[in-house]
Amino acid sequence: MDGEVTIETVLDAFVRDQESRVSARTMRNYIDVITLLRHSLNGYAYQSLDEADTKRFQEALNAGDYEAFCHLFGPEHIPEHFGEFLGYFMVKKVLASQEVLRSAATVTKKLAIWLYEQGYVSEEERDLGLDRAAAARDLPRAERLAELLYRQCGNAPTFNLNDRDSDDLIEDLLTIERVEPGALYFAGGIGPLAVSEQASALAKVGWDVYLTLVRVDGTWWAIEVGNVYAM
Repeated sequence: MDGEVTIETVLDAFVRDQESRVSARTMRNYIDVITLLRHSLNGYAYQSLDEADTKRFQEALNAGDYEAFCHLFGPEHIPEHFGEFLGYFMVKKVLASQEVLRSAATVTKKLAIWLYEQGYVSEEERDLGLDRAAAARDLPRAERLAELLYRQCGNAPTFNLNDRDSDDLIEDLLTIERVEPGALYFAGGIGPLAVSEQASALAKVGWDVYLTLVRVDGTWWAIEVGNVYAM
């Protein structure tokens, strides 16, 4: 691969290529998603580097290049980062609108296909990117579920935390094991947690939810809600 072909130059080329294909409004979402992808790559993708490349990255970072990853490395690193970008960065680090969350799956899918068509990634790398992009379609749904769960946190009855047994207070990332209308059950025999039917209709088995739950008189209540992870 030509040493001048970097993530930075390839993402710039992708954005230019899409400008003639989509509307101005859609293009704004594309630019937002690609900008966020750059931030995620520069901030987190170094974790997948081998020892030699990690040293190169760290030297550039120490010299003041805070976009070193995109400046140093090639586009083959892009699809393998989609999981981290879509499943972690977009959920935990970005206060993105529903529109941008929806666009993230579309843009990463198109980017994976474009990278392959341009000869920058292999068929296997393209397919990895497509799998991650397909999973990201649930991001807006997961974000909406988090909002609904957060709204019900004030419904818990009055209680004294000091009176709770350790088994009656859980603060953890919990995996949804079963969904019923108006109820969620989590791995480890935790549940049911009563929720609105709107919330249970959004939830999917296998999703992870960061929750603080308290059990009062045998009933579980949510008192704090973090992120919902759909990937």
